[in-house]
This record gives sequence, structure tokens and C-alpha cells, in this order.
Amino acid sequence: MDTTASPRVLVIGLDPYRVPGPWDPEPAAKAIEEGLAKFAEHDVGFETCLIGLDGSDDVEAVVGNALRAHPWECVTVGGGLRHSDDQAELLEQVVNLIRRHAPDAAIAFNSTPATTYEAAARWIQ
Repeated sequence: MDTTASPRVLVIGLDPYRVPGPWDPEPAAKAIEEGLAKFAEHDVGFETCLIGLDGSDDVEAVVGNALRAHPWECVTVGGGLRHSDDQAELLEQVVNLIRRHAPDAAIAFNSTPATTYEAAARWIQ
């Protein structure tokens, strides 16, 4: 997903439809969509890179390709990657990929999907 503005922010997070478990992904997907809508409201271009926990992604390739796609001003990492001790290694991998492929980008962390724009806005001009 992106806006018509030139992409400046990459949002990396978990794809709620590809997180295993007996849970309803719809509320999380709706919250992500609503949070991303704020970028369009502020005419800030963005793209998303949502990865699954179902084993279907080569994280290094998917995230690396997204990071190399544009010169990002900011990369925002979603809470799903940070709020679970089970995802510590995945979070480390993502942060190190950001450092390697987008070394000039600020790194931001949202507290909820609703605060994704606010997290990035702290770092973009």
C-alpha cells in the first residue's frame, strides 16, 4: 500500500493474516489500515512491508528488497515485532537489515497501529 506522494516512509510489520494461531486477524488488519490512512491525510508517501510468521517469507529477501526500493527517510517498525519475546531474533534481523540497507533512515517504533504516522512524523521533515 502506498500513497500518491513520493514514498518517504517504509512501515515494516507483521501481516496479521499470516500470524499462526486461533485468533481473528480482522481487527488488527483494520487497525493497521486506519493507522496508515494518516499518512495520506498528511500527504506523506509510504509503503508497507508486512511479513508473515507462517514460514512463507524469506525475511532477509523480502525486507531487504523493500529497504532497497527507495531512499527512505524513516523506517517504522511495528509493535508486533517488538512486543513478543518470541520475536526477539526476528526484530534483531529486521533492525540489522535496516542498518545495512537504509543506513541514513531514521528508525521509529509505533506503540499501536494507530500511532504509526506519529512515530514516523517524529523523524521526518
